[in-house]
Amino acid sequence: MTGYEFCGGYWWIFPLVMFIFCFFFMRGRVDRRMCGWGAGYGFEESALDVLRKRYAKGEIDQQEYAEKKRELEKQDK
Repeated sequence: MTGYEFCGGYWWIFPLVMFIFCFFFMRGRVDRRMCGWGAGYGFEESALDVLRKRYAKGEIDQQEYAEKKRELEKQDK
C-alpha cells in the first residue's frame, strides 16, 4: 500500500473543497472584518450620521433635516 489507493488517488479534493467552503463562508462573517473585507470594518453608521450625510449632499433640505433629527432624538430617549 503506497498511500495512493485512498479514494483512488483523489484524497486531495476533500481538503481543497473544505478550504474553498471555509473561504467563502468566513468571508461574510465576523462583522465583515476578516482580512479587511467589507465596508466599515465593523463600524456601523448611526441613523443620525446617515441623515447628516444626506443633508450635506443636498438630498434633503434644512426643514426635512430638522424634522427627522428631532424624530431620531425622540427615539433615543
